[in-house]
Amino acid sequence: MDNCKQPTDNDESGADERFHCLEYLDDDFPYYNGKPVGLSGKQWLLLMLGVLAGFLVLIAPLPLFAGNIGQFIPATLFFAIPLATLACITPQHWTALLRRVTGRDIKWMILFALLNIVVTMVIGLVVMKTLGTHSNPVFAGMATQTPVEHLLFFLKTLPQLLGEEVLTILPFLALMTFLNTRLHWSRKGTIVGAWLLSALLFGAAHLPTYDWNMVQAFVVIGSARLVLLLPYIMTKNIWVSTGAHILNDWTLFIIALLGAIPPGH
Repeated sequence: MDNCKQPTDNDESGADERFHCLEYLDDDFPYYNGKPVGLSGKQWLLLMLGVLAGFLVLIAPLPLFAGNIGQFIPATLFFAIPLATLACITPQHWTALLRRVTGRDIKWMILFALLNIVVTMVIGLVVMKTLGTHSNPVFAGMATQTPVEHLLFFLKTLPQLLGEEVLTILPFLALMTFLNTRLHWSRKGTIVGAWLLSALLFGAAHLPTYDWNMVQAFVVIGSARLVLLLPYIMTKNIWVSTGAHILNDWTLFIIALLGAIPPGH
């Protein structure tokens, strides 16, 4: 990658350890090392409760959330509740997750989306051929939707996929904080540990979607999450991982939609 360079002795010491061929070297993750502000254990717990509340609102089968307009409510609250919780905890620094998007950021959105499509298809095909998989009900539902419903579905995924990034990245940062400050792991170790554990949590959140197929949730979905977390690790910008996630999912949805359209339509 274009930001590779030889590490110096100072770079490789303590909390300044960097993955020099992956990370932007002029920035760091927020919160885990007290910059721009540190969060206490109680504050992290409150924030994780906010993440959980957003997720529960998303999956709650309430009549209020049904219908073309109602479906946007849980999709929006999914990210809004945890971000509002973060803003209450640290009013001056909650936007540390949201950085300005640059031209090179857009390049990585596209490249990581393409990489994840390949990874997902290869791993998914292997699992399907060997152990079997359960289809995502979203794909089946798209086959019976009208064009207006298709449009609304794609629009709804915008806030929902941002919510999925919040669902992953805030626990990722919480795990980094715990591994670094409580267990005294190196910076590289905290990144790898938090990367793997947050992907497992994301896979676990998808267990109901795939009829509790653990291999599909943890191997297929977990592997996709590992790839889609890399843009955040690189840029420390949730917009970049969200952009890659949207490009990835929209591509897969369009492929599924075209496959569901009868010949001649």
